[in-house]
Amino acid sequence: MTKQKAVWVLISVMLLSVLGTAGIALPYPVLAPYFLDAPPNDLTHFMGIHPKILLGFSLAFYPLGLLIGNIFVGALSDSYGRRKVLLITLFGSGVGYLLTAFAVIYESFIGFTLARLLTGVCEGNMSIARAIAAELHPHIERTKAISMTYAATYSGWLIGPVIGGFLVVYGVSTVFLFAALGIGVAFALVFFTIERRQQRSDTQPIPFWQIIKRNNSLTLLKNRQILPIFWFYFLYSMGLNAFYDFYPVWFVDYLDANSQTIAWATVALTACMIIVSSLWVGRLNARFGEISLMVVGGALLSLALIIQPFAGKGLVFIIFGCIGVVIAIANGMVPTYLSTYFGHLGQGKVMGLQTSTFCVTNVIIASLGGPLSILSSRWVILTGAVLVLASVVVMLMTRQQQQVMMNSHQEEVSGA
Repeated sequence: MTKQKAVWVLISVMLLSVLGTAGIALPYPVLAPYFLDAPPNDLTHFMGIHPKILLGFSLAFYPLGLLIGNIFVGALSDSYGRRKVLLITLFGSGVGYLLTAFAVIYESFIGFTLARLLTGVCEGNMSIARAIAAELHPHIERTKAISMTYAATYSGWLIGPVIGGFLVVYGVSTVFLFAALGIGVAFALVFFTIERRQQRSDTQPIPFWQIIKRNNSLTLLKNRQILPIFWFYFLYSMGLNAFYDFYPVWFVDYLDANSQTIAWATVALTACMIIVSSLWVGRLNARFGEISLMVVGGALLSLALIIQPFAGKGLVFIIFGCIGVVIAIANGMVPTYLSTYFGHLGQGKVMGLQTSTFCVTNVIIASLGGPLSILSSRWVILTGAVLVLASVVVMLMTRQQQQVMMNSHQEEVSGA
């Protein structure tokens, strides 16, 4: 592959990340007002259960699907080829959004949650995009390729909520129909730009069920060297998801905000994430290293999450911008670290482990945060701050062990 071709592949992967993530993010500013402020219906008041508990379950089913998908989707792409697995999962994701829209129209909570589950399973394919980006090294430096892919992902988080927040006036079902359209565009992009030769040619495809049983992302946890970064990211992402899932609820509870206001707050958050990820993450990594930036980024995020639940309307957008900066710094280091030191175990599988960890923590915090938010959505976000701080403690406790592993890796690279 030439460097010029690598640049075009990276551009395609970035566009895919924008479109795919925009589809994921479209409903975020919509669901909290829909469950908490909209006129009651059979979906939002299913069996007389409190709407905040139903909202928590609705938020949990999607990442549960992502968890299931990410356990094996990345590993499947290692064996069967990036392009083929991407196309299949994108098609399934589009179907999932269509079914979600129909569930809203017919006010079926069970149909809604099952459709969100299916969509999540298929959208485990974002790990494939990051794996493709990581494999462009040495034509494009690995940290730069991954950080640019993350910047594109953050762009999707910016575009999606804005579109969702302003489409909701045409009905909640319209938001999900528009998400299906975005996934359709992503499908066409993969079909015409990602070549079949992205499939690995040095190995024979492994039978599907053998991948599920023996080669899924969770098997990486047998490797003791990966456990410190796993536990850091487990606690960090649980705290981050407490913020992601429940800041819309906080907006409704404390600022009496509508979908448009939540969307603009998300713009402030993600715009800063995009700028930092695309312009500064690579430079900061070259100067300070992954571990130092994870520690500093995590500590600053914990502090920001302590302040945010008590912010008023005048400061909330500034605080959200600051949160976006520190999220971009810490988030950008985790996939770079995993790809650099564990990529030899399978880039798709490694990236799948990261996303699987994010998803399982999302399921946990969404399930527990729903009942806790009945008392106060502030408590959920403050719990997130404590969890992020705990992740920093774990990183500091295992820093020496990880430094030994990194030095050993550098010696092997130098010797080769």
